[in-house]
Amino acid sequence: MKYCSTRGRVQGLSFEEVLFSGFLEDGGMALPEIIPTVSLETLKSWAGLSYRDVVLKIVPFFVSEEELSFGDLEKLVDKALLTFDTPEIAPIAHLSGGLNIFELFHGRTWAFKDLAMSVLGQLFDYFLNKRQKHLTIVVGTSGDTGSAAIEAVRSLKWVDIVVILPRNRCTQIQELQMTTVKEDNVFVYRADGTSDDIDQPIRKMFADVEFVKKYNLCSANSLNWARIMVQTAHFYYAYLKMCPSCDKELEVVVPTGGGGNITAGLVARRMGLPVQFVCAVNSNDIVARMVTTGKCELGDVTPSLAPAMDMQFAYNFERVWYLCSDRNAELVCQMMKEVETGGKTTIPEQLLTQMQSEIKTFVIDDEGIKRILKRCWEENNYLLCPHTATAAGYHYSVLDAGRDPSHPSVCVATASPLKFREAISTTGLQPIDTPRIKELLSAPTYFTDMELTDNWEKILRHRIEVMTENFYARNKA
Repeated sequence: MKYCSTRGRVQGLSFEEVLFSGFLEDGGMALPEIIPTVSLETLKSWAGLSYRDVVLKIVPFFVSEEELSFGDLEKLVDKALLTFDTPEIAPIAHLSGGLNIFELFHGRTWAFKDLAMSVLGQLFDYFLNKRQKHLTIVVGTSGDTGSAAIEAVRSLKWVDIVVILPRNRCTQIQELQMTTVKEDNVFVYRADGTSDDIDQPIRKMFADVEFVKKYNLCSANSLNWARIMVQTAHFYYAYLKMCPSCDKELEVVVPTGGGGNITAGLVARRMGLPVQFVCAVNSNDIVARMVTTGKCELGDVTPSLAPAMDMQFAYNFERVWYLCSDRNAELVCQMMKEVETGGKTTIPEQLLTQMQSEIKTFVIDDEGIKRILKRCWEENNYLLCPHTATAAGYHYSVLDAGRDPSHPSVCVATASPLKFREAISTTGLQPIDTPRIKELLSAPTYFTDMELTDNWEKILRHRIEVMTENFYARNKA
């Protein structure tokens, strides 16, 4: 398996090369040169497999035995999944009215990102130990990615990680899961801006090929292909749980921020999985506007009850455009140039038609999120997080319109309600307290603030230089 860039100027990369990368040298994002296929007979043979075993079926399609033996893959996946609080790893809650909630939040930081990130951390450790090589991870986060990345790599010998979060735009628990970590290899910054603002200095650093190579920079955001690869297994597992006879098409409703999950779903669909998607978004609705009108126009970000979805541009839609345009890298390159220079582009009719054939959208504002949180609690005694409520909002909208609830559909629960006490409180519902919540609320914090007047790129470059020097000094000693 070899990998290429969505912008067409980088090809023939190995899995290890894309694992240790962020944006590629041409500014694009990595995808397999060829999407493998899974036959219906093979899919049926997977019925009843555990989440672990589905991951072990999917990953070898994308990583050769020469790069990672199956025996070593088993060991690292097993180690990654030790951190989850339920043996099922990703259970599906079947609630009244046909509402099915795919719970992807049973990891250490209570978010779906723990599933792929825990495996990503073990992949990093595996290859770095083989190469005896230092890695610098740089993560810009809208809330959940940073803490999941920290937990995946904290205390790893060969890894240093820099996380930048948007100050006062995460929930209290989200922020504390990052700022209360005290490890020699973890460095946290709070930036006075949005997650889109944070992306800009990170993109500039990754565009500096010499700097990237010198300090071995890598991303753990969903622009890292390995994250998408593992998330592809989510859709296979959900399908096998919801449609064990493999004779129906499954609708998957996905709360959408950066678009990593929807990209993984489209990869699964191209592998042959019978799935359709609904992107559920909050009032920052650029994804819905793109898919319905073909207009991609960046604008202001409005803080919402679902902060992980508060962004102008779902950056993985570069991959979506590539997949849905039949790998037209020239078109994608031109569209992204227009977005990056002018803040807007128009999706060509043929590409738009293909996107619309695979993706529907649903928009819900904060008041709607509150209504869904209350309704689900009143009907099921079940608390949702506000992001998951966007997906449940779609379910209730079609249920109230008279759709047959037996039609197979599942809503992806991207995070636990434990992380969103503020949003739950606005509905009059009672947030859940746990010993871990109390521990976080009273723990000391460790971070550096970055103000609007600061040169963020300069600060990050300096931090990377210093921590790399310190790493080699420690190991030389």
